[in-house]
Amino acid sequence: MLTRTRESTPDAAESGRPVRVSGLSHSFGELEAIERIDFAVEPGEVVGIVGPSGCGKTTLLELLAGLRSPDTGSISVGGHTDPAGRLEGCAYMPQRDLLLPWLSAVDNAGLALRIAGASKSAARAEAGGHFERLGLSGFEGTRPGELSGGMRQRVAFLRTLMAGRPVLLLDEPFASLDAITRAEMQSWLAAVLGPDSHTVVLVTHDVEEALYLSDRVLVLTPRPARVADQIEIEGPRAGDRAAAVTSPEFAELKERALRSLAGAAR
Repeated sequence: MLTRTRESTPDAAESGRPVRVSGLSHSFGELEAIERIDFAVEPGEVVGIVGPSGCGKTTLLELLAGLRSPDTGSISVGGHTDPAGRLEGCAYMPQRDLLLPWLSAVDNAGLALRIAGASKSAARAEAGGHFERLGLSGFEGTRPGELSGGMRQRVAFLRTLMAGRPVLLLDEPFASLDAITRAEMQSWLAAVLGPDSHTVVLVTHDVEEALYLSDRVLVLTPRPARVADQIEIEGPRAGDRAAAVTSPEFAELKERALRSLAGAAR
């Protein structure tokens, strides 16, 4: 089955890194969160993960990022299996944007560069160079409290990119937005991911969002999470979101995902 294709940057082979998960299980005391999950994400691929609330999706991202160690099984990010190596390869964007209110948009975006030792002027120049591409031009000096929810999410996403890691872990990036803004942000992110070569794991409760943005979608069962279904999305990612999500082909994929979720919950 053909998967979505995207244009690649000249250094695509060096940018995206593979993710491998085998026999992964994790518990919090007697509470089983994840039970023997297996999947792989290829370099430059966008994989969406959907599942019921509380099924362990965020825990899975934390495990991938090296913020937690699995009880059993293995995780490899770009060939690194140790937590420090995985953390070095991943940039994690949590559900809340966590922008620092006393910093401007450009200083928030360049925060990872400053932590890495860049001067304020160098961090501003590098982060600011991406503002036009991400639809943030003119807001460089704006504080987070003066930005809309969608603009804040763009700054948070740019901050994640500026970490310079080959694997992006996105945890419900648009969950706090209203329906109209969320749809706009999905179209924006689809355009940003188009020419990008990062490997992306996207966690979302929104099946439509997962199917629209991803090359492949994993459907998880209720806790303890297992993979109930894997859905491949054929063809290139559509530029017109409204046309894409109302097409018969998309409707079939959405119905399959919803059936998988319902069946897994029984």
